[in-house]
Amino acid sequence: MKSSSQASFRLFVILCALFVTALVTCNLIANKFITIDLGIKTFVISAGVLPYPITFLITDILSEIYGKEKTQQVVISGFLASIFVIFMLWAGGLFPAIEASPVSNENYDTVFQNSWRIILASMAAYLTAQLIDVRIFHYWKKKTKGKHLWLRNNVSTISSQLVDTTLVVFVLFVGVLPFNTMIGYIIDGWLFKTICAAVDTPIAYAIIHTIRTKFSIKNYKDIDFLS
Repeated sequence: MKSSSQASFRLFVILCALFVTALVTCNLIANKFITIDLGIKTFVISAGVLPYPITFLITDILSEIYGKEKTQQVVISGFLASIFVIFMLWAGGLFPAIEASPVSNENYDTVFQNSWRIILASMAAYLTAQLIDVRIFHYWKKKTKGKHLWLRNNVSTISSQLVDTTLVVFVLFVGVLPFNTMIGYIIDGWLFKTICAAVDTPIAYAIIHTIRTKFSIKNYKDIDFLS
């Protein structure tokens, strides 16, 4: 590999690591629901929503710089990593805690032993929404010939997050909560993620511009670190 290819590969690995870390964190804290007051509105959301916008920021950066195929590979890798983490959490619950353990069996089960319903909601929503995000991003990238990053960044994230939020809420709460309450959760979650998408747009611009400048790539070209 040339030095530039090595540098682009290292950057790819770092972005992948950040993506998987944010995704795993989402799953670990998803069971706690919180309120966030932004002044104009108080949002009721899962704590797992907090790191989730980072995953979509990273997939947008990966899509813009490395292309659709490599980004989809990262999405699948994140899915497999999440399955592994969930399996290990389940395995950890099979063994009883010793008396000196700072975490009792009951505490461990309350925090980590997600029901299959929650696992299904999280994994189905994640995989579906991330793949939709990548496809929409590249559709608008091709349509605009590499221009208007703000358009594909926001349209892809806002669209995919509506799918994600709806799937999570419905799989988790159908038959458990009233329909109107579920709609309220969907609206709150989606609006909060939409705000996050708008906030991360200048961040995406800055990061992508820096990477393009460093590797001397044009707006519509992808980095191929294998060449």
